Amino acid sequence: MNQRYREILALAVPSIVSNITVPLLGLADLMVVGHIGNENYIGAIAVGSMIFNIIYWVLGFLRMGTSGMTSQAYGAEAWDEALRILVRALVIGLGMGLLFIVAQRPIEWAMLRAMSTPASSVSLVQSYFRIAIWGAPAMLGLYGLMGWFIGMQNTKVPMLTAIVQNIVNIGASLFFVFVLGWRIEGVAMGTLIAQWAGFLMAAAVLYGGLRRQYFFEGRAEISWTLLRSTLTYLEAWKRFFVVNRDIFLRTLCLVAVNLFFTSAGGRQGAMMLAVNTLLMTMFTLFSYFMDGFAYAGEALSGKLYGANDGQGLRKMVRSLFVIGLWTVVVFTLVYAVGGLDFLRLLTDEERVVLASRPYLIWGCLIPVSGVAAFIFDGIFIGLTETKGMLVSSAVAMACFFVFYFLAWPYMGNNALWIAFLMFLGIRGLLQFVWFRKRGDWKL
Repeated sequence: MNQRYREILALAVPSIVSNITVPLLGLADLMVVGHIGNENYIGAIAVGSMIFNIIYWVLGFLRMGTSGMTSQAYGAEAWDEALRILVRALVIGLGMGLLFIVAQRPIEWAMLRAMSTPASSVSLVQSYFRIAIWGAPAMLGLYGLMGWFIGMQNTKVPMLTAIVQNIVNIGASLFFVFVLGWRIEGVAMGTLIAQWAGFLMAAAVLYGGLRRQYFFEGRAEISWTLLRSTLTYLEAWKRFFVVNRDIFLRTLCLVAVNLFFTSAGGRQGAMMLAVNTLLMTMFTLFSYFMDGFAYAGEALSGKLYGANDGQGLRKMVRSLFVIGLWTVVVFTLVYAVGGLDFLRLLTDEERVVLASRPYLIWGCLIPVSGVAAFIFDGIFIGLTETKGMLVSSAVAMACFFVFYFLAWPYMGNNALWIAFLMFLGIRGLLQFVWFRKRGDWKL
């Protein structure tokens, strides 16, 4: 294995581990409430978790934008600029988190209605939301920290932070619920403490590393002058917001497609909703792996671009796609051979598994349809070519809706899945065209 592949895997593997631990936070909450009450508690956790998932997913630009700009500063050995990017990310993340706390009541009102929360679960969701919302500054501040660490070619800190968060969340939730008897309030408090534990851990690692100059190959002088220039340099703030604006709008396109996909399945009845939910786990599992390589692409493409190493950038992109090709082959074979067995691991309802059989082919095509979009997302973030991400996502979203509404009367649920695969494939194809057309990446 040559140096390029080792470098990619060194960054990707910790990120894959981090991604796999993420759903454990929600699973731990669900496990606890499953033993303390009726279906209203389970529904309340589902709605409460979804509210925060949507909020934090839409604001994921804080991590991605920070990662891309930081990796470029790292490649250029512009250590003072790397520190300025960190300060901007923390100011925005913590500031937005505090804003969410101040505006929590109107947010709660709007989200409860947007989620069509059952009346029997409203008070429970409110209890969960009003505690967990105090973790918003920690989560959004952590986005900035994680993006900065990835940009500095360090994915081990995000991995360890995710693991610590899960351990703290499970331990705290069990203590508050089963020892103190706090019920859903205990679950929310466990999540809150885990979020702040993750943020404080990452901040402590950052502080220790900065004191020892651990993150820099050269010297970066941390001073009030640097901090003051960071807060007052308007051009840099403008670029920061332009990059993040594009990522934010691109994320809205992804959210719109995913929410509509779920809603369209639900309108077909409980059975088809269950079928689509099961098959979508095949996309989720694939995305955990590909996001790891996307993070590696962010860090490495930004570093090489910042270092003006066009030849290295070309080789890195080719290496990412070679790894992506092998990942597609493995996942496609596993899904094709063991797809039904995989679904049976998720449910013991044989009726749902059998109802999924006609649509299993679409799950098997997810890897080949989505691989380019995942890899190019990482590359474009590293290059801060966020306009290309936005344009490709917007066009792909439009194609998704046009095809679905035209084909639905004739193809039913198959139209929904084909539209989703088109959305993934068109994103990757347009990003490839954009990348080739913009051949001025100092290549």
